[in-house]
Order: sequence, then C-alpha cells, then structure tokens
Amino acid sequence: MKIEKRGNGYRIRKMFDGKMYRVTVDYKPTNKEALQLLAEAVTKDRLPDPHFTFNTMAKKYIAIKENVLSPSTIRNYWSILKNISDEFKETRKSEITAVLVQEEINLYAENHSPKSTRNLHGFIAAVIKMYIPGLVLTTTLPQKEKPDIYIPSKYEIDKLMAKAKDTRYEIPLYLAMCGLRRSEIFALTLDDLKDNILTLNKAVVLNSENEKVIKTTKTTSSNRTIVIPEYVACLIKDKGFIVPKNMPIESLNKWLAKTQDQLHIHHFKLHALRHYFASTLSKNGVPEADIMHLGGWATPHVMKAVYRHSMLDKDLEAKQNAINSIFK
Repeated sequence: MKIEKRGNGYRIRKMFDGKMYRVTVDYKPTNKEALQLLAEAVTKDRLPDPHFTFNTMAKKYIAIKENVLSPSTIRNYWSILKNISDEFKETRKSEITAVLVQEEINLYAENHSPKSTRNLHGFIAAVIKMYIPGLVLTTTLPQKEKPDIYIPSKYEIDKLMAKAKDTRYEIPLYLAMCGLRRSEIFALTLDDLKDNILTLNKAVVLNSENEKVIKTTKTTSSNRTIVIPEYVACLIKDKGFIVPKNMPIESLNKWLAKTQDQLHIHHFKLHALRHYFASTLSKNGVPEADIMHLGGWATPHVMKAVYRHSMLDKDLEAKQNAINSIFK
C-alpha cells in the first residue's frame, strides 16, 4: 500500500486481486484509515450494480484508450461493440461468466469469419481483463483461416491502368504498385516528393466519426524513402497533386470494383497491388530483406506468403510446360 501526496490531498494505492485500487482524500490518513478506505472501495467495486453492464464497461474502456490508440483502432472498437448482441451488452458485470462469453462467441461465429470472431473475442477479453480481472476466459475460438492472397496478373494490371489513364485514380494506382499502402498514399503531399524520391512518414485513417485523421505510420518500418518511376514523378508534378484533397478514402476500391466488372476481370482491392509489387520483385530476384524495406513490412509473414504464392505459380507453370511438351 502506498500513500502519496497529490496537490492539496493524498492518494492511497494498493493492488488487490490483480486490480489497482485508488482512493483520494483531502487529509493525510493513518495506515489504519487508509486500509479502511481501500476496503470500502473494494467492497463497493464488487457490489452488483444493475446499471454497470458490459456495454457500460466497454464504452469506458474505449474512452480510456482513446488518447493512446490510433483513431482507426478506436473506430474498429466501436464497430465491434455494435456487433455484440444486445443481450450480452446488457449483462451485468456480476453476471458475466466464461460460459456466457463462450455462448456469445458461438452465436457470432455462425455468421462471421474466424478472423472477425477472433477480433470480437479479443475486444471482449480486453474489457473483462480491465474491469473483471479475476475472471479467467478459456474460450474456444474458430480455427484460423490461411490468408487468401490474390496477386493480380500483368494482363489485369495493364487493363486497369488503361482505364485509369488521365483520371484521379491513375497516380494512386501507380503508387500502390510501388508498394504503398492506401493510408500512406492519402497522406502524401507534394512536399514529400523530391525529384523522384518519396518520403513516407505518415498515414491517413478514418476516426469514429468517419473523418480523415493524420497519424504516424503503421510501424516504425513503415517510415522510409522510396524511388518511384520518373514517369510517375512527372505525372504528379504536372497534375499538382497526388490525391485530390476531397477524394474519399473508399473511392479507390469502389472504382476498382466497378472497373473490374466492366473489364470482366478478377475482383481485388487496392491492397492486392502491394502483393503484385512484392511478387514481381521476388520473381526478379530482389532479396527478401530489400523487398521488406521497400514495402515497409515489419515482419516477413506477408512477404513469405507472397513468396510461396510466387513459387507455386512458377512450379505450376513448369509442370504445365512439361505436360505440353509431350504433345508437341
């Protein structure tokens, strides 16, 4: 137990059952008084409160984390909270059990992907860890799915770029093929371009009000400088912008979906162009470490998945050529 002077008063602190309890008073208490005050705080905390539901705890948790987590993470938390059943959200703190959590996960998993289910459970578990630290969860979660990484073909890329020529989508698509994330593309300004070198040190994300917010990049590895083709650099300078100021973030993927329908090609989002970037460099013999640096990847997980995909394509092509040679 600690008794600390704080301004004009005193704060008593003590860890009990995995949770830190704090009591502030306007006088210096004796050890006996401090223990009594802490005991009252613990008792009050453990009394069933009909108004202290999971929903209340979740909202308090989000509010506490708002200034330390990225706006996009907070936005995701609010989205996850909306997807939790009303019955579970209205469950009182004193009535929440590991069994109830498992039942909520089972219900959600019926109509959602394993990844989405795991994200929802992660949020529930974080809230419970903060407000009911004594509750141990042993939830059985759906098995992880292997990521389905689609790598567009050169044919698909060429068709898309022909459609994008002289539109506001042309530059962002070129930059995505240089390994940039959508959030990085939307954060760029003309000041970030010198000759044909781009400096990447920020990202744009949407907050809980769907407003664009500038934040630091995804990881420290994401801060980097890259060389872009001279043609793209000249295009940026001629147009006087990289992305139009009022261009919605979602507009790129919407344009892609619409154009892919028109061209009758496979559907993929802007992020797939990063896979195309990594796959093309891999096929051209660029070392993995260099590709990771150019693409701003902190870990090699995605890189290895793309590399395996690339090698499988090469293997399949070799087998096909071998079979075809029989009939020549």
